[in-house]
Amino acid sequence: MKKFIRCMGVGLLAMMLVVGCGSKAKGVSDDDLVSKDSFKGEYLITAKEAKKLMGDDNVIFLDCRGEKYSNKETIKGAAATSWQALGTCEDKYGKQGDENWGKVPQPAELSKKLSNLGLDPNKEIVLLGETLGGWGEDARVLWELRVAGYTNLKMVDGGYEALVNAGAETQKGPSKLDKVEQAELQVVVSGNEVTGEVPQETEELQKNYKDYKIVDVRTDEEYEGAKKYNEAKGGHLPGAIHIRYTDLFREDGTLRSQADIDKMLKDAGISKDDKIVTYCTGGIRSAYMQLVLEMAGCKNTWNYDQSFWRWAVVGDVEK
Repeated sequence: MKKFIRCMGVGLLAMMLVVGCGSKAKGVSDDDLVSKDSFKGEYLITAKEAKKLMGDDNVIFLDCRGEKYSNKETIKGAAATSWQALGTCEDKYGKQGDENWGKVPQPAELSKKLSNLGLDPNKEIVLLGETLGGWGEDARVLWELRVAGYTNLKMVDGGYEALVNAGAETQKGPSKLDKVEQAELQVVVSGNEVTGEVPQETEELQKNYKDYKIVDVRTDEEYEGAKKYNEAKGGHLPGAIHIRYTDLFREDGTLRSQADIDKMLKDAGISKDDKIVTYCTGGIRSAYMQLVLEMAGCKNTWNYDQSFWRWAVVGDVEK
């Protein structure tokens, strides 16, 4: 059973839209790859495979970069949302780092959000985001949907850019989906029996800290103490292993091979039997890392979705 440390990171709403899709980071050079094979996983679909699904009435394409970017251009027929839109990121919940900001909402509130968005759980949902050009927003939204009980979910390997490069038609502005009746959603946020997702609190991580291998997926600057996104203080969680989010990708933004991921874990001293918690600033990049580790065969993985924003307020850090 996969579980997740509960809490995510609003002032960031505007900030991350700028930072996440700003200058494009570099992936791993082909010369440094162990294998040029494609990564395969339960929640992954290639751009070519995704293109073939366009126009299928039983498939929903969801642009997770948010409406700001989809208003400029998105895939033909795609709806749009953001990870913030599905979380407790409104002003009434405070700001990033506060106890109740950025969490998965209670079932009634989350049902309303999903209902209004038109996300029918009986259809396949194909998610698009940015890999090297963003923070892996599609994986964060996928995590939120799994917590809500959705099971038929796929991410496009390489994200939005890969699908466009595969020849997918585009449009300006997202499509609007028909509202789904809340009764059909059956959202269960805590202890979901369908997906096995069990959100947990920061306090649980503090209580059982020594049981986990903690993986920090942020940049070198952030790990070493730079405060780039309004954190209460700089640094990293005590003893955290540093594996950059960008280390997951090739130069074209697609995922590295299974062999590459296996070597990355071995070099970091991580076993697939370890209890692994991934974190970043607000649980976005770390959601992508957690999902890849899960698909790569790690048996016990958690995304700490409140991540460093909250930990910097309540926990000890190292530099």
